[in-house]
Amino acid sequence: MAKAAKSDVASTLVLPDGLTSPLAIQTFLDSIAYSADPIYRCPRRVVEDGKAHCFDGALFAAAALRRLGHPPRVLEMLSQPTRDDTHLLGLFKEDGCWGAVAKSNFVGLRFREPIHRTLRELVLSYFEDFFNDAREKTLRGYTLPLDLKRFDRLGWEVHNEPLDAIADRLDQIGRLSLLTPRQVERLSPLDERSYAGGMLGLDRAGLYRVPGREG
Repeated sequence: MAKAAKSDVASTLVLPDGLTSPLAIQTFLDSIAYSADPIYRCPRRVVEDGKAHCFDGALFAAAALRRLGHPPRVLEMLSQPTRDDTHLLGLFKEDGCWGAVAKSNFVGLRFREPIHRTLRELVLSYFEDFFNDAREKTLRGYTLPLDLKRFDRLGWEVHNEPLDAIADRLDQIGRLSLLTPRQVERLSPLDERSYAGGMLGLDRAGLYRVPGREG
């Protein structure tokens, strides 16, 4: 698990101009580098360093979505253990339907329009795009949403130190499964064309390596 980087003293998160919609927040996250660093960055450090991985990006999205009137909520999508990374989403809701903003090394694990009536429906929209370097479809479940307001007193938007506590809470929060064991057994490998498309522009330094695979 990544650890929080050390923070300087700061008290206010200053966001880039133009983050006036969930899509604009996604566009900003797409414009910065993917971080393969084994550390967490708070939203302030994401802006300063110009890089983020999925954890950093989801927290940045939550902070930016908060400025638009959305509660700062994140959700962790869970992978098959030892076969892939998990993935974090910044959540928002419009007209009773869920959408998401996310930073990812993979093409398909980013923005979702707010058209999903349930969180399960939202998470399942990522299923075909959630795969590892062995072309295995590895999405297996998701956590309940975590409201980051509970960490406001720790200054999670501007300090890195509280981020370990957020990661620990995500490890403890309730989890929901998506597939039965029989469904997992019947899963087909991802086809080569979808694999190539999903890996477009990928930073291989940040790619999860399935144990025992070379290259």
